[in-house]
Amino acid sequence: MLKKGGENMTIEERLEIMERELGRQKRRNHWLLAAILVLLGGLVAAGVFKTMITPVQAQGAGTANEIRAKRIVLEDENGQDRAGLFMDKDGPKLVLSDENGKVRAGLRVLKDGPAMELMDENSKTRAGLVVSKDGPGLVLMDENGKTRAMLTGFKDGPVLELNDENKNVRFAAGKIKTISPDGKTIEFPEFSLILYGPDGKVIWSAIK
Repeated sequence: MLKKGGENMTIEERLEIMERELGRQKRRNHWLLAAILVLLGGLVAAGVFKTMITPVQAQGAGTANEIRAKRIVLEDENGQDRAGLFMDKDGPKLVLSDENGKVRAGLRVLKDGPAMELMDENSKTRAGLVVSKDGPGLVLMDENGKTRAMLTGFKDGPVLELNDENKNVRFAAGKIKTISPDGKTIEFPEFSLILYGPDGKVIWSAIK
């Protein structure tokens, strides 16, 4: 379990918070946060891999050092789980933990491509990186789990977005598709630079 306001937050509560953020984001790089969400649920819900390892299997000459297992756990000198490697129906996963058993990094190969997650000392996601068929994407979050920066490299051009502490987009550059406060969809061309006010209204723009 994670800590909410310093104390217990379940995985389900964390996922619900991130899903609500996805609903408010309403822009073309939603897939990036969704991929981080899938990664988070898959890695943390795994319970830091308290499972048995299948026996070592050699498959002939020259493979005596090969290890075949569905789950592998590495412990430190204090018996604390520090690394876990396992396979499930979605693909291979790797999780790394600190000396306190807090998950700090995760790597997973999703159906659409690889995804990586980096967490702080409270196991809160602070950075996520994915590569899908549409291109790479990077998400940076603050200590409260709010998205503060997003960078994507789609086929039709890169997009950069910076958010304030209230998750409102305040700066955007690239080919941008956004939702106006009155609910209208607005798409700006590839070489655009837009500044937003805290109310979501455009206060300055350079369109090319």
